[in-house]
Amino acid sequence: MRIEVTKVQSLGKYKIHAVFNDGTEGDYDLSDLAGKGVFQIWETPGYFDRVFINPENNAIAWDEELEIDTLNCYLHIRNMGFDEYRELFKQNKYAFS
Repeated sequence: MRIEVTKVQSLGKYKIHAVFNDGTEGDYDLSDLAGKGVFQIWETPGYFDRVFINPENNAIAWDEELEIDTLNCYLHIRNMGFDEYRELFKQNKYAFS
């Protein structure tokens, strides 16, 4: 199964809710990134709320240059480590776009 994010919305300061095509959905707290490097832009009022799915690469994004790793979001919501995901990927049970 090719895993894709199908919906994303801001929950307020540095938190998003994401829905994936396999039925997985949940919240992802990004506050550990806030104020660091390129993520300083989130401090601009209303900017964080502009989150969307980039149709070109299916990434969770805020503009054409600011995206987060959708796989990390998925693994966090599933409470799954990368090693566990890699094993499922090797068995052709998961693929990520």
